[in-house]
Amino acid sequence: MKTTHIYIILILTVLLSFLPNSNQMNAQTRKVMNRPYIDQRQFHYGFLAGVHLQDIELQQNGFADAAGNQWFAEAPNYEPGFSVGILGEFYINKYLAFRAIPTMHFGTKNMVFRNNLNMERQYQSIKSTYFSVPLDVKFAAERFNNYRPYVVAGINPMLDLTVKKQKQYLLTNTDCYLELGFGCDFYLPFFKFIPEVKFMYGLTNVIDKKRTDITDESQLIFTQSVDRAKSKMIVFTFYFE
Repeated sequence: MKTTHIYIILILTVLLSFLPNSNQMNAQTRKVMNRPYIDQRQFHYGFLAGVHLQDIELQQNGFADAAGNQWFAEAPNYEPGFSVGILGEFYINKYLAFRAIPTMHFGTKNMVFRNNLNMERQYQSIKSTYFSVPLDVKFAAERFNNYRPYVVAGINPMLDLTVKKQKQYLLTNTDCYLELGFGCDFYLPFFKFIPEVKFMYGLTNVIDKKRTDITDESQLIFTQSVDRAKSKMIVFTFYFE
C-alpha cells in the first residue's frame, strides 16, 4: 500500500464527519433555511478551488534488450497538485442536476525506473497542466435545514497542455476519465459552500508508443517495456456558489 493511502483515508474520514446521519436528522428540529430557492434556478454557477493526487497504473511486459537490460517502472506515491475552475449547474428536477465544470489541474507524476540486470535506477518527473471539462450528473438527497448530501458521476475528457519530449516515457496529451464522487451542499447566508471528493480513472492508454522524437535508440527500451498505462486522480474540491 502506498503511504499516501493513509492520508487519503484520513481526509475522507474528516469529510464524512461533516455529513449528517439519520439519527442526527431525526433529532434535529427545522431551522430557517438560507437561500431556499437557489437550487430551483434553471441555471446557477460558481467557482472552485481544490487539491488533487495523481497516479499512473502501468502494465509492464518484462521486455529485455540484447544485453539483458530489463527495466521496470513505478510511480511509488500519489503526487499532490492543485485545481481551479468554474461550475455551471443546470436544474433537471428536485433531485437531479447536470453539471459542466471547466477546470485546470496542475500537477506532477514522479516515475522510478529499475534495471533488474544491475539494479541501476533512473527517474523521470512528468509535469502536467490539464484542461478538463467534466460532464456530471448530480443526484442529491432531500434538503434538511441547511445541508444536502449528494453523489455525482460522469465522464471527464482531458487535454494535457504541457507534454514534453525526449523522456523515458512520453504520455499522450489526451485522455478521458470515468469519475464518481460525493459531497454535501452547505447553505450559508450569502452563498453555498460545497466540499466534494471525486475519484477518477482514465479509460485510455496514455503511453505514446510511436517515439519518433527519440534520437538515442537505447532509450526506446523504456517504452518497449510497458504495454499500457492508465492515469488515476483523486480530487478534493471546494465549490462556492
